[in-house]
Amino acid sequence: MPFSTARPAARAGRRGPRRFTRRDLAVLGVLLGIPVLLDIALIWGPTFASIGLSFTSWDGLGDIEWVGGKNYETLFTDYPQFWPAVRNNLLWLGFLGLVATPLGLLLAVLIDKGVRFSRFYQSTLYMPVVLSLAIVGFIAQLVFSRDQGALNALLGNQNNPVDWLGDPDLNIWMVLLAAGWRHTGYVMILYLAGLKSVDASLKEAAAIDGASETQAFFRVVLPTLRPVNIVVGVITVIEALRAFDIVYAINHGRNGLELLSVLVTDNIIGEASRIGFGSAIAVVLLTVSLGFIITYLVQELRGEKKG
Repeated sequence: MPFSTARPAARAGRRGPRRFTRRDLAVLGVLLGIPVLLDIALIWGPTFASIGLSFTSWDGLGDIEWVGGKNYETLFTDYPQFWPAVRNNLLWLGFLGLVATPLGLLLAVLIDKGVRFSRFYQSTLYMPVVLSLAIVGFIAQLVFSRDQGALNALLGNQNNPVDWLGDPDLNIWMVLLAAGWRHTGYVMILYLAGLKSVDASLKEAAAIDGASETQAFFRVVLPTLRPVNIVVGVITVIEALRAFDIVYAINHGRNGLELLSVLVTDNIIGEASRIGFGSAIAVVLLTVSLGFIITYLVQELRGEKKG
């Protein structure tokens, strides 16, 4: 008898799957639908429109004329600014990836050790991150200007000043230093957050096994930072390939500072208004960006599965 009375109580305590009311579905539809619509309208819509327009000739006012792959043929064979812009974008990627990013990691490791005034260093190094690249470009002009720049004044070159931003052989490196100054602080904060989450017992175990501090970092700590490495890698590629503000603020992206993003802007909203041709450059930039990012993510995810 007690057994028979317990079964209904147990059944009564069970809850079936919750059914959504019309109000719940309406709220979910609004919360999910609006972001999806905004994403389609602001991201994917212009992306596919650019891909379609890249096969056309259009000045933004007249009729759209289909030209097939002519824009790409002209871009690769008869557009002198294209290959210098590609070279400069690759320089950006190499400098940010091989210089600024490792420097940010090094600073994060030093600060994580708890050196004196670490809070001051952390705040000072992170400060450039809150500035836009356009502001960094204006600061670069104040520092590297030929006639009134701080660098020539410090070097005592007033009588024979160096044109740091006007010389095509020098200006790209000055701009990379300015951009790297900002990127280093960003990477430092990301790695510093990752280092705070590393289990201290892993370092202790490595030390007990006889590993040096350097060996423990590269063989124990760095592999645990794989999620941060993925984020930093993607951000570095995006920052390098979408760079625009700083070079446009200095000299409108000309005279040695050409970038693909500047060419897109000049062709689409410039005097020529070659929207189809500018869209072709944008598609090339999109393809290169996705190629780097997808390759990097695949390699990192494969390594994570093996680990």
